[in-house]
This record gives sequence, structure tokens and C-alpha cells, in this order.
Amino acid sequence: MKNNFKIGSHVSMTGGLIAAAKEAASYNADTFMIYTGAPQNTKRSPIEKLKIDEGHKFMMEHNLSDIVVHAPYIINLASYKDDIFELATSFLKTEIERTTAIGSNYIVLHPGSYTDKTAEYGIQRIADGLNMVIDKDTKPFICLETMAGKGTEVGRSFDELAEIIQKVELKEKIGICFDTCHTHDSGYDIINNFDGVMRDFDDIIGLERLKVFHINGSLNIRGAKKDRHANIGADETNPKGKDMIGFESIYNIVHSKYAEGKILILETPWLNKDTNLYKEEIAMLRGD
Repeated sequence: MKNNFKIGSHVSMTGGLIAAAKEAASYNADTFMIYTGAPQNTKRSPIEKLKIDEGHKFMMEHNLSDIVVHAPYIINLASYKDDIFELATSFLKTEIERTTAIGSNYIVLHPGSYTDKTAEYGIQRIADGLNMVIDKDTKPFICLETMAGKGTEVGRSFDELAEIIQKVELKEKIGICFDTCHTHDSGYDIINNFDGVMRDFDDIIGLERLKVFHINGSLNIRGAKKDRHANIGADETNPKGKDMIGFESIYNIVHSKYAEGKILILETPWLNKDTNLYKEEIAMLRGD
């Protein structure tokens, strides 16, 4: 039986879209996720140097599609500091333009951290920023990511994400990226009650907004609010640590009705500079 989802992983854009696509193909992936440049700074190669046409040709030949772009971490729409907020809005607008040029329909965004203010302030500030950036011609979905709740980050609950969406004018442009590690770490019981968690998601946000899953194990017990990813189903012998969600729970999520037709992206750890488990984890989760 053919799986009704597309699964892949984060891959490098060093060498352009063609190199990213070739890396994804080496993992036997259906899709992949990229940053259009380094996630920690604003340095970006010009679009014309990203080998987009070559990448799309390779993708068509190797059944790769529906790629995802992840917005850089330095974007903080919740900041009360004018310079940080201005950078966040201008840089996000540029990243949306690059996402469109690359041919992706999804840009995943960490909502932001309110630092010295309040969650209510951060939620309003994020919505204000999105209203400045999104217009009727915006093509990709801006997919707010479910967050683990560390520090003062916003998006640690479905309610916070729903509050942001409620304040966005062009709501039809907003999607959600459901991160299994983050949602587990924030306190949702995706191990024993995933159906119940998703019923809550539907009631509060709406399943129609769910566009992308980040499929990650967690090094933490539920509710730890630490955001530390683990390899899928890893035991104590794994150099990066034991997965506290577990293979069975992740497999059930991937093969649930909620993942049907969705894009699934692995962000699990590399064991060292020469080894990652993406090919193995993709095969395991497909049931190959």
C-alpha cells in the first residue's frame, strides 16, 4: 500500500537547489526542507545563483515535490525593540519572496519571543508584524510552528497560535507546522492521546490550517519545555541520547489520518559530521 504522505528531511542549500535536491534523493525522500541561507544571519546568495531551474528539473526526474522553506531563527516578530522588529519584518518579507522564487508553497516560522514583555504583548506584536508582511499577493503559506515553551517563546499552546491567527487580517495565508518534539515538550500527550490532542487542535485552530509536520523524537519527558530533538526511537546507546517519545508513537502519528496528504520533515540530529540517519529514519517511518 502506498503511503499517502510526503516525507523528507532538512537538507543543505550549499550548492543551490540542485545540490539540496540531490541530497534529498540520496535519502530516498519525497520532499525536503531548506533554509535559503544561514539561519543565524542575514547573508544571502542572490536568487540567480541558487540553481533553481536545475533543481526543479532534477526534482521532476526523481519524484521530489512540495519542498518547504524554514525562516531563519533571527526573525523575532514578538520583540518590543524597534530595530529587531524592523529587521524581523523586512527580512521575513525578503524570505517570503525567496520562497516564492524557489517554488515553495510553505515557509515555516518560529513565531517569536516576547523577552521582557508579556505573552499578550508578544502575540499582538507577532500579528502586527504578519499584517505588515502579508498581502493579497503573498503566495506561500506562512506556517507558524508549534513551540516547546522554552524561555519566553510564543506558540507553546494551540491557544496562543489561535490568538495570533485571530488577529491576522489575511487569515487564509496562515498555516501551521506541527512539530512533534516541541508539542510533546510543551506538555501535549502525543504518546498516549494523539487523537485527543488533534481534536483539541481542530477545535482551537482547525485542521484545515495544518500544512506541515516536523517529525522529531525528544530527549525530554513530556512538559519539560526544553526543545531537544532526538533520533526517532533511539535508545540509550545513541550518542545523542534516548528518544522519550519512541518509535511506535511517532510511527502512529506518521500513519494517522492527520498526516494523510501532508508534508513530513525530519529535523533529527546528525550523529557526527559524517553521519546522519535521515535515509534510515525515512525508511523506518514509511514501513519499508
